[in-house]
Amino acid sequence: MGLLTVIVCLAALHQAVGEKPALGFSALSRFNVDNQKVIVDKHNDLRRAVNPTARNMLKMVWNPEAANNAQRWADQCKMSISPSNERVVNGVFCGENILQATYPQSWSDAIQTWYNQVSNFKYGTGAIKDNAPIGGYTQVVWYHSYQIGCAVAYCPQNKWQYFYVCQYCPAGNNAANLSKPYKQGPACGDCPNACD
Repeated sequence: MGLLTVIVCLAALHQAVGEKPALGFSALSRFNVDNQKVIVDKHNDLRRAVNPTARNMLKMVWNPEAANNAQRWADQCKMSISPSNERVVNGVFCGENILQATYPQSWSDAIQTWYNQVSNFKYGTGAIKDNAPIGGYTQVVWYHSYQIGCAVAYCPQNKWQYFYVCQYCPAGNNAANLSKPYKQGPACGDCPNACD
């Protein structure tokens, strides 16, 4: 009995000091309304919190066609950004963020990973170091990308077995304006009825 107690305690301690509990792959489905809400809410929370504040940031909404398109790309397990001509939803070109993972991450964590590129970014300057990744962050906060659809695929043949794809419509990351993904000013100053 004493040995069993020690094993149970060690197992609990092991999880408490860094092991994430397994998230079932099926729990990440794009058809799950709760996932759609998490994805939209996480984006809107991050967009609302930009610094400096944005006067023209539109509220993000779920787009099921973009989600279907994201799933088509994710299912190919190519682990790269899709060709731009494959990111057209209802006649609108869409942007894209991708994430590769060795275990199923929550949607909130995946989106936060893209947003965390803000540490490489300065508003008005862009990337603070040459070749520093900022495209994930700038697409998350691109002011007029207001529709989103996301999907994930399990790719057991790949080193990184989970492939997350979010498509943002209309596309952001216009190279000419990359250092200013939104207009600085009082929050929602330009779009008081389209903000969150």
